[in-house]
Amino acid sequence: MNAISDTLVEEMKTAMRAKDTVALNALRALKTALTNASIAKGNLHAELDENETVAVVRKQIKQRVDAAEQYRAANREDLSSKEEAEIKVLSAFLPAEMSEEEVKAVLEQVVAETGASGKKDMGRVMKAMQERTDGRAPGKLLAQLVGARLA
Repeated sequence: MNAISDTLVEEMKTAMRAKDTVALNALRALKTALTNASIAKGNLHAELDENETVAVVRKQIKQRVDAAEQYRAANREDLSSKEEAEIKVLSAFLPAEMSEEEVKAVLEQVVAETGASGKKDMGRVMKAMQERTDGRAPGKLLAQLVGARLA
């Protein structure tokens, strides 16, 4: 088991003891999503690496962000706030995000290494940036910074 899976089990136990139903529901949904990802990878006992696990967590958070937006549009603040509480619980399983300055430093290294000079090189630079930032920087921020740098 990886670190996120180990932490997940402990957090579920804590939520059960505290009778925190919102956290428990979010954690159970995450555990189910991780199990489904393992099954999709090969079998129930297939190990997910850290990156695959983080991708599942991000997907769960994105689902809740979308649901919260839809609830707000329908004037259902009670359901929207529940989704936002679950987002906070799930966000604890993500690695710390890089600051904009850190991303810019990595971008300069990538541009120097790839010899990128214009917009035509954006795909190559974006691929390298995503590999280097390893999911610790939002894709939107990467696209903005790379686009501005190569303009």
